[in-house]
Amino acid sequence: MEIPAPDFDLEKTLDSGQVFHWEKIGKGFVGTIGEFPVYIEQRRKLLRARVASPSSRSSGRDAHATIFNYFALDHPLADICAPFPDDPVMNAARQFCGGLRIIRQPKWECLATFICSSMKQVAHIRQISLALRRRFGDRRKVGDHVVHTFPLAHRIASASEKDLRECALGYRAKNLLATARLITSGECDLESWSALSDPDLREKLCSLPGVGAKIANCVMLFAYERLRAFPIDVWIERVLKQQYFPRKKKVTELQLREFSETYFGEHGGYAQQYLFHHARMASRRSTMAKNSDDGGGAPSRRRTRLVRPEGGPSPRLGPDRPKASAGAEALGGSGKRTGR
Repeated sequence: MEIPAPDFDLEKTLDSGQVFHWEKIGKGFVGTIGEFPVYIEQRRKLLRARVASPSSRSSGRDAHATIFNYFALDHPLADICAPFPDDPVMNAARQFCGGLRIIRQPKWECLATFICSSMKQVAHIRQISLALRRRFGDRRKVGDHVVHTFPLAHRIASASEKDLRECALGYRAKNLLATARLITSGECDLESWSALSDPDLREKLCSLPGVGAKIANCVMLFAYERLRAFPIDVWIERVLKQQYFPRKKKVTELQLREFSETYFGEHGGYAQQYLFHHARMASRRSTMAKNSDDGGGAPSRRRTRLVRPEGGPSPRLGPDRPKASAGAEALGGSGKRTGR
């Protein structure tokens, strides 16, 4: 099937650290959207998808709507990005991330994946997701490609902690198992939580084993479409401190949270994702360049500079708000996306 997709970048969206199971195959990607196994590629402003229906009751119209909804092709990106802060750091991230959209993920899959993500690099989260899918999910085929669905909560709930640890979860196995059992018992109803206000939803999520404020905000953003949610992981904390508080030696978590909630506005989740992806890709490019210079070897720990437009406008900050630094500050780091 073909789906019009103006103002969308498939590769950036799938490689931006919000979803972890899609695999690059040839010119496209293969993965699952809920129960649908999908192969999808982009040709300019058109998505071409091959979908194998999980049951005879599923129609092409269902698959078309599922893909359209999953990639949030109805989000008016220009309107979402228009109110972003007019500062050099945000402008550079927005320019770099054109077409990147916030995916609408299945709630349990998103929650479970981010419980598994704590203190893990993106590559490790992908490995865990793949291991869980292969061991507990359902095998599907789309064309010549084999994929596995993400296991439903009751499948995880019936496993043992030892089974989950064999999927490289470590201490996260206990939290995932406990949360899956709460959902299976009916004590936790993720779908009904959609009606809650942002503060109440965050409180409910934080009551689950292994879920703190960072993971809760990720789930709110990527599964509940609360586009104001602003997850602060190690990458975003570094960006905020170095770019918006360059002269302050100590900035508390509360100060960062209050600043991000007010400064980035009602679509702060999009701003956060753009800042994260820009910073992570800048670090990746620096590492690749250093390895090339060195003829290979261990990844570089050299500090990375964010790209920003020359002569960019000054940030629009109130008199009591910190100004973004005049030059791009260093961005080092291990690549961990803590709490995601």
